[in-house]
Amino acid sequence: MKLTRLLALSMIVCSWVAAAAQEQGLKLASANGQPDTARSGAAGDEWSPALTGERRPLYRLHMSDVVDVSFTFAPEFNQSLTVQPDGFVTLKDVPETYVEGMTLPQLQEAIKLAYAGILHEPEVTISLKNFDKPYFIASGQVSHPGKYELRGDTTVMEALAIAGGMTAQAKHSQVVLFRRVDSGLAETRVLNVKHMQNARDLTEDLHLKAGDLLFVPQNRISKLRRYLPASSLSTYVNPTQF
Repeated sequence: MKLTRLLALSMIVCSWVAAAAQEQGLKLASANGQPDTARSGAAGDEWSPALTGERRPLYRLHMSDVVDVSFTFAPEFNQSLTVQPDGFVTLKDVPETYVEGMTLPQLQEAIKLAYAGILHEPEVTISLKNFDKPYFIASGQVSHPGKYELRGDTTVMEALAIAGGMTAQAKHSQVVLFRRVDSGLAETRVLNVKHMQNARDLTEDLHLKAGDLLFVPQNRISKLRRYLPASSLSTYVNPTQF
Protein backbone atom coordinates (compact mmCIF):
# COMPACT_ATOMS: atom_id res chain seq x y z
CA MET A 1 0.00 0.00 0.00
CA LYS A 2 2.83 2.39 0.88
CA LEU A 3 4.59 1.59 -2.39
CA THR A 4 1.41 2.37 -4.36
CA ARG A 5 1.01 5.74 -2.63
CA LEU A 6 4.65 6.62 -3.30
CA LEU A 7 4.25 5.78 -6.99
CA ALA A 8 1.08 7.88 -7.29
CA LEU A 9 2.75 10.82 -5.51
CA SER A 10 5.81 10.62 -7.76
CA MET A 11 3.61 10.65 -10.89
CA ILE A 12 1.81 13.78 -9.68
CA VAL A 13 5.11 15.54 -8.94
CA CYS A 14 6.48 14.60 -12.39
CA SER A 15 3.41 16.02 -14.13
CA TRP A 16 3.75 19.30 -12.21
CA VAL A 17 7.43 19.56 -13.15
CA ALA A 18 6.69 18.87 -16.84
CA ALA A 19 3.93 21.48 -16.93
CA ALA A 20 6.16 24.07 -15.27
CA ALA A 21 8.99 23.33 -17.70
CA GLN A 22 6.67 23.69 -20.70
CA GLU A 23 5.31 27.01 -19.45
CA GLN A 24 8.84 28.31 -18.81
CA GLY A 25 9.90 27.21 -22.30
CA LEU A 26 7.03 29.15 -23.90
CA LYS A 27 7.97 32.26 -21.92
CA LEU A 28 11.61 31.99 -22.99
CA ALA A 29 10.65 31.50 -26.64
CA SER A 30 8.44 34.58 -26.52
CA ALA A 31 11.19 36.61 -24.85
CA ASN A 32 13.67 35.59 -27.56
CA GLY A 33 11.35 36.83 -30.28
CA GLN A 34 10.32 33.37 -31.47
CA PRO A 35 6.70 32.86 -32.56
CA ASP A 36 4.32 31.58 -29.93
CA THR A 37 2.37 28.98 -31.91
CA ALA A 38 0.00 28.42 -28.99
CA ARG A 39 -1.78 31.63 -29.93
CA SER A 40 -4.92 31.08 -31.91
CA GLY A 41 -4.61 32.37 -35.45
CA ALA A 42 -0.81 32.34 -35.60
CA ALA A 43 0.87 30.66 -38.53
CA GLY A 44 4.64 30.72 -38.14
CA ASP A 45 5.54 34.30 -37.31
CA GLU A 46 2.69 35.74 -39.36
CA TRP A 47 -0.49 36.97 -37.70
CA SER A 48 -3.45 36.25 -39.93
CA PRO A 49 -6.40 38.71 -39.80
CA ALA A 50 -8.50 36.13 -41.64
CA LEU A 51 -8.06 33.64 -38.80
CA THR A 52 -8.24 36.01 -35.84
CA GLY A 53 -11.11 38.17 -37.06
CA GLU A 54 -8.97 41.31 -36.86
CA ARG A 55 -10.90 44.20 -38.38
CA ARG A 56 -8.30 46.99 -38.43
CA PRO A 57 -5.21 45.74 -40.28
CA LEU A 58 -2.51 48.24 -41.31
CA TYR A 59 -2.83 49.83 -44.74
CA ARG A 60 -0.67 48.25 -47.44
CA LEU A 61 0.72 50.15 -50.40
CA HIS A 62 -0.84 49.77 -53.85
CA MET A 63 -0.05 50.94 -57.35
CA SER A 64 -0.24 54.76 -57.77
CA ASP A 65 -0.02 55.43 -54.02
CA VAL A 66 2.12 58.46 -53.17
CA VAL A 67 4.24 58.78 -50.01
CA ASP A 68 6.45 61.59 -48.74
CA VAL A 69 9.84 60.57 -47.33
CA SER A 70 11.64 62.95 -44.97
CA PHE A 71 15.18 62.51 -43.60
CA THR A 72 15.63 64.33 -40.30
CA PHE A 73 19.38 64.91 -40.60
CA ALA A 74 19.73 64.75 -44.39
CA PRO A 75 16.97 66.89 -45.92
CA GLU A 76 18.68 66.78 -49.31
CA PHE A 77 17.31 63.24 -49.63
CA ASN A 78 13.70 64.26 -48.95
CA GLN A 79 11.49 63.02 -51.76
CA SER A 80 8.00 62.10 -52.88
CA LEU A 81 7.57 58.51 -54.10
CA THR A 82 4.90 57.06 -56.38
CA VAL A 83 4.35 53.30 -56.48
CA GLN A 84 4.80 52.31 -60.11
CA PRO A 85 2.64 49.71 -61.93
CA ASP A 86 5.35 47.10 -61.34
CA GLY A 87 5.35 47.79 -57.58
CA PHE A 88 8.74 49.57 -57.45
CA VAL A 89 9.61 53.11 -56.36
CA THR A 90 12.52 55.19 -57.66
CA LEU A 91 14.77 56.47 -54.85
CA LYS A 92 17.44 59.17 -55.05
CA ASP A 93 20.97 57.82 -55.52
CA VAL A 94 20.05 54.22 -54.63
CA PRO A 95 18.55 51.32 -56.62
CA GLU A 96 14.81 50.96 -57.10
CA THR A 97 12.99 49.17 -54.29
CA TYR A 98 9.92 46.94 -54.47
CA VAL A 99 7.32 48.25 -52.01
CA GLU A 100 3.87 47.10 -53.17
CA GLY A 101 2.05 45.31 -50.34
CA MET A 102 4.23 46.87 -47.63
CA THR A 103 2.85 48.68 -44.61
CA LEU A 104 4.26 52.13 -43.78
CA PRO A 105 6.50 50.77 -40.98
CA GLN A 106 7.84 48.15 -43.40
CA LEU A 107 8.51 50.83 -46.01
CA GLN A 108 10.33 52.90 -43.41
CA GLU A 109 12.65 49.99 -42.60
CA ALA A 110 13.19 49.24 -46.32
CA ILE A 111 14.27 52.84 -47.00
CA LYS A 112 16.58 52.84 -43.99
CA LEU A 113 18.21 49.69 -45.34
CA ALA A 114 18.49 51.15 -48.86
CA TYR A 115 20.34 54.23 -47.58
CA ALA A 116 22.48 52.42 -45.01
CA GLY A 117 25.45 52.50 -47.40
CA ILE A 118 25.19 56.28 -47.81
CA LEU A 119 23.89 57.57 -44.47
CA HIS A 120 24.81 56.46 -40.96
CA GLU A 121 21.68 55.22 -39.16
CA PRO A 122 19.28 57.42 -41.16
CA GLU A 123 16.23 58.72 -39.36
CA VAL A 124 13.28 58.54 -41.74
CA THR A 125 9.69 59.73 -41.51
CA ILE A 126 7.05 58.36 -43.89
CA SER A 127 3.67 59.98 -44.57
CA LEU A 128 0.97 58.69 -46.89
CA LYS A 129 0.05 61.55 -49.22
CA ASN A 130 -2.25 59.97 -51.81
CA PHE A 131 -3.81 56.52 -51.76
CA ASP A 132 -6.59 54.41 -53.20
CA LYS A 133 -9.77 55.57 -51.45
CA PRO A 134 -11.77 52.81 -49.72
CA TYR A 135 -14.67 51.68 -51.91
CA PHE A 136 -17.36 49.06 -52.41
CA ILE A 137 -19.02 47.82 -55.59
CA ALA A 138 -22.74 47.22 -56.07
CA SER A 139 -23.75 45.13 -59.08
CA GLY A 140 -26.66 43.13 -60.42
CA GLN A 141 -30.23 44.21 -59.82
CA VAL A 142 -29.65 47.61 -58.21
CA SER A 143 -30.85 50.89 -59.65
CA HIS A 144 -27.36 52.37 -60.04
CA PRO A 145 -24.65 49.69 -60.28
CA GLY A 146 -21.13 50.96 -59.83
CA LYS A 147 -18.17 51.68 -57.61
CA TYR A 148 -18.85 53.84 -54.54
CA GLU A 149 -16.51 55.46 -52.06
CA LEU A 150 -16.76 53.84 -48.66
CA ARG A 151 -17.11 56.74 -46.26
CA GLY A 152 -17.35 55.80 -42.62
CA ASP A 153 -19.15 52.78 -41.21
CA THR A 154 -21.56 51.39 -43.84
CA THR A 155 -23.75 48.30 -43.66
CA VAL A 156 -25.13 46.15 -46.50
CA MET A 157 -28.58 47.75 -46.26
CA GLU A 158 -27.08 51.23 -46.33
CA ALA A 159 -24.87 50.30 -49.30
CA LEU A 160 -27.90 49.05 -51.26
CA ALA A 161 -29.66 52.33 -50.52
CA ILE A 162 -26.60 54.28 -51.73
CA ALA A 163 -26.78 52.30 -54.99
CA GLY A 164 -30.38 53.42 -55.48
CA GLY A 165 -32.05 50.39 -53.93
CA MET A 166 -32.93 47.08 -55.55
CA THR A 167 -34.97 46.85 -58.75
CA ALA A 168 -38.28 45.05 -59.20
CA GLN A 169 -36.36 42.15 -60.76
CA ALA A 170 -34.12 41.65 -57.71
CA LYS A 171 -34.05 38.47 -55.66
CA HIS A 172 -34.08 40.05 -52.21
CA SER A 173 -33.58 36.75 -50.40
CA GLN A 174 -30.18 35.94 -51.93
CA VAL A 175 -28.00 39.05 -51.94
CA VAL A 176 -24.36 37.92 -52.14
CA LEU A 177 -21.49 39.66 -50.36
CA PHE A 178 -18.03 38.92 -51.78
CA ARG A 179 -15.04 39.80 -49.60
CA ARG A 180 -11.48 39.24 -50.79
CA VAL A 181 -9.22 37.73 -48.12
CA ASP A 182 -6.06 37.78 -50.24
CA SER A 183 -5.07 37.78 -53.91
CA GLY A 184 -6.24 34.19 -54.43
CA LEU A 185 -9.07 33.76 -51.91
CA ALA A 186 -12.46 35.39 -51.38
CA GLU A 187 -15.20 34.82 -48.81
CA THR A 188 -18.87 34.82 -49.79
CA ARG A 189 -21.96 35.36 -47.67
CA VAL A 190 -25.58 35.05 -48.84
CA LEU A 191 -27.88 37.51 -47.09
CA ASN A 192 -31.67 37.36 -46.90
CA VAL A 193 -32.44 41.06 -47.15
CA LYS A 194 -36.14 40.34 -47.57
CA HIS A 195 -36.24 38.62 -44.18
CA MET A 196 -34.35 41.48 -42.52
CA GLN A 197 -36.83 43.99 -43.94
CA ASN A 198 -39.95 41.98 -43.07
CA ALA A 199 -38.74 41.00 -39.59
CA ARG A 200 -37.30 44.48 -38.93
CA ASP A 201 -34.21 42.68 -37.65
CA LEU A 202 -30.81 44.01 -38.70
CA THR A 203 -28.75 41.48 -36.74
CA GLU A 204 -27.28 40.08 -39.97
CA ASP A 205 -26.84 43.49 -41.60
CA LEU A 206 -23.08 43.13 -42.03
CA HIS A 207 -20.64 46.06 -41.99
CA LEU A 208 -18.74 46.51 -45.23
CA LYS A 209 -14.98 46.54 -45.63
CA ALA A 210 -12.98 48.24 -48.36
CA GLY A 211 -13.17 46.31 -51.63
CA ASP A 212 -16.40 44.44 -50.82
CA LEU A 213 -18.67 43.49 -53.73
CA LEU A 214 -22.45 43.28 -53.37
CA PHE A 215 -24.24 41.27 -56.04
CA VAL A 216 -28.05 41.23 -56.27
CA PRO A 217 -29.24 38.38 -58.52
CA GLN A 218 -32.29 38.37 -60.76
CA ASN A 219 -35.42 36.60 -59.55
CA ARG A 220 -37.04 33.74 -61.44
CA ILE A 221 -40.19 35.60 -62.36
CA SER A 222 -38.25 38.22 -64.31
CA LYS A 223 -36.25 35.49 -66.06
CA LEU A 224 -39.47 33.86 -67.26
CA ARG A 225 -41.04 37.14 -68.33
CA ARG A 226 -39.18 37.19 -71.65
CA TYR A 227 -40.69 33.83 -72.62
CA LEU A 228 -44.27 34.13 -71.31
CA PRO A 229 -47.04 36.63 -72.05
CA ALA A 230 -47.59 39.03 -69.20
CA SER A 231 -51.28 38.08 -68.97
CA SER A 232 -50.51 34.41 -68.31
CA LEU A 233 -47.43 34.85 -66.17
CA SER A 234 -49.34 34.68 -62.90
CA THR A 235 -50.59 31.22 -63.88
CA TYR A 236 -47.09 29.80 -63.66
CA VAL A 237 -45.41 31.81 -60.94
CA ASN A 238 -46.56 33.29 -57.66
CA PRO A 239 -44.69 36.60 -57.18
CA THR A 240 -45.18 36.57 -53.40
CA GLN A 241 -42.58 33.81 -53.01
CA PHE A 242 -39.82 36.23 -53.97
